[in-house]
Amino acid sequence: MFELLPGIGLALPHSAGVLRFGMSERETQWAVATLADVRETWVCQTGWAFTACYDGLELLAYGDCTDRQGRIGLDRDGFAGVHLRRCGSTPTGPSAVPVVLRDIDLFGYPAAEVLAALDPSPHPTVRLPPIQSPTGYLPTVSFSAG
Repeated sequence: MFELLPGIGLALPHSAGVLRFGMSERETQWAVATLADVRETWVCQTGWAFTACYDGLELLAYGDCTDRQGRIGLDRDGFAGVHLRRCGSTPTGPSAVPVVLRDIDLFGYPAAEVLAALDPSPHPTVRLPPIQSPTGYLPTVSFSAG
């Protein structure tokens, strides 16, 4: 189970640890590498990024972000955010691995039910896509330090 921990980071499955916001690239990659192969990638305005696939989910982690507006004090050093995306076509059923926010499995139930169970704004640092179909499942979630 992946668990989104607002203000803290992302708990990994199988007691592999917690990706804490601010962790170095090496620490972040090391924790994820205990679950899956890590492959470097590129994300605009970041110092580093990598992906890993785990049981039908793609994890994209990134860090050392610069503020796009050039505002002072809004850069993020270390691990800054993650996207979890279900692999394959549009999901029609629950994910093999739960992705949990406040005891709600975001990928385990139809999107309309998930959004109804959450507050109108689940957390300012969590971004969910709009519902494409009332019976469809969420394909992705994005989570950041702020």
